[in-house]
Amino acid sequence: MVARVEPLTGPLPAINWRWDPETDILSGAFKGNRKSGGLTGTVELTDAEGSVAVLDVHNGVVCGLDVVVWPEVTTTADLTVPAQLTEGRVVLPARPSRPGVASVEIDTTLSVRTNGSESVFHLRIGPRRAVEAVRVADNFYVEVDQQSGLAGFWMTSVPPFSAFEEG
Repeated sequence: MVARVEPLTGPLPAINWRWDPETDILSGAFKGNRKSGGLTGTVELTDAEGSVAVLDVHNGVVCGLDVVVWPEVTTTADLTVPAQLTEGRVVLPARPSRPGVASVEIDTTLSVRTNGSESVFHLRIGPRRAVEAVRVADNFYVEVDQQSGLAGFWMTSVPPFSAFEEG
């Protein structure tokens, strides 16, 4: 999916990640996007293994992510967010949504790495390639490749998962 990076106007949005203890879904979203004219709804990224990640999009601006069905997660002890970052907004195609269309589905491949404490997650779309990491919120980074395609996401300051315990 084509994406463009725009300069951030105003303060960096805040995002808090939260786990749904019954479903293992990790979710986070922020508000306050000015109108860009584009899709308002969701972009569902799915792969052949059944993994699903859902982007929240408001007026074309990526403003959240839900990891609904996790791909295999690999732990990497030294996983860190890239040091070279741009602060900005990631905007999906500027054509307005068609009436009645609030969701787009894209077939791709998804992979996830996390650090030892599972406080940082890197969700990659497709193969490894050169990317620009854009800080779109205080704990959320979107990767865009050299062909202006969505390439991945970094989620930081993720709280520990605590499964719902019946008692």
